[in-house]
Amino acid sequence: MKMTKLSLIATLAISTAFAGGDIMEESTIPTPVTCNSNTTINGKAQVYYYTTDMAGTSDLFKKENTAMAGAVTFDVSHKLFDGITANFTTVGYVNFGDIAENDFEEQPNGAYINIANITATMGKTTLVAGRQLIDSPMFGSFDWLLAPSSFEAYTLVNQSISNVTLVGTYVTKFRPLNTGNSWVDLTDQGEGDHYALGAVYGADALSASVWYYNIDIADYTQVYADLGYDFGSVNVAAQVASTNYAEAEDSMAYGFKVGTKIANFELSAAVNMISDNITGFVSRDSLYASSWNMMTSMAAEANEDTLSWKIGAATEFAGLNTSVSYAQYGDEGSELDLIVGYDITKCFSVDAVYTLTDYDVVVDEEDADAALELMATYKF
Repeated sequence: MKMTKLSLIATLAISTAFAGGDIMEESTIPTPVTCNSNTTINGKAQVYYYTTDMAGTSDLFKKENTAMAGAVTFDVSHKLFDGITANFTTVGYVNFGDIAENDFEEQPNGAYINIANITATMGKTTLVAGRQLIDSPMFGSFDWLLAPSSFEAYTLVNQSISNVTLVGTYVTKFRPLNTGNSWVDLTDQGEGDHYALGAVYGADALSASVWYYNIDIADYTQVYADLGYDFGSVNVAAQVASTNYAEAEDSMAYGFKVGTKIANFELSAAVNMISDNITGFVSRDSLYASSWNMMTSMAAEANEDTLSWKIGAATEFAGLNTSVSYAQYGDEGSELDLIVGYDITKCFSVDAVYTLTDYDVVVDEEDADAALELMATYKF
């Protein structure tokens, strides 16, 4: 199954996810409904369809290989006092199939509160306390299917230094992707401390970030850094992640990517080398060679060096936003992605994703796994 558009979310800046949990780009957010001067409401209705050929052992569109669900999401923000806001996101869903093992969110139907926090701002410092989305390269919310994964945490964001955002987050609970209202208590995992510290810089053509992660559930610490520069006709970026495991071989990951635009086509190429062990991550992996289904970290082989690379092209034609990419993971894994999106109106869009994924580097399969995903989304 699709894991996420990871190649598109190697985030180098703090989004509004820290300040209330809305991860949509500003240009895509519809005008909110105003209940009163202190309350705003917006949301979306979505239908998601998925089918696979089970690595060549069956056919696409067969009932046993197909899942389909719909969901309605409401985002509510209410100003309590100057600088203090309460934020909530609720998700209600229903599966349309009758095969239990194919149900999205692990239940035929249900509802849960994915975000519920208090956001307080004083000067250039913001505190987000409660259920929220987290945005960082190797420890953060993973957006797929009906709702992104989320965390219960305490997050501080400071922007006192020009062009620099400082972030610290301490996490106590985690709702893994596609698990409904299931929350994992992280305080009783290992030593019980799970936190991230980061500094993000962005000015003109230069961007950079440095992060430190302490993840007790997998007993590791990690230092991650990236640097990017846009020369105008060409943009380049590099990344490194050093994972230190308490009871396993440590890991080093390096990455480089380059992008350019020729005519109406955006072209990109990326490479990652992972040495000695897999790279640690929580919920999302922003290594450059990651694709729709395959995370670069997942594709690494323990106790070996794994080279992964990816090439891609994207364009807009007759209203269709189209991208195609091919990635190779080690000697055996690979993935081909074709993604097409069309905005029927400003608030209604449809998307289609076709993938052909060879998971041999993760699990032996005789043939590649073909999958088709269709999405229809109405924002209000």
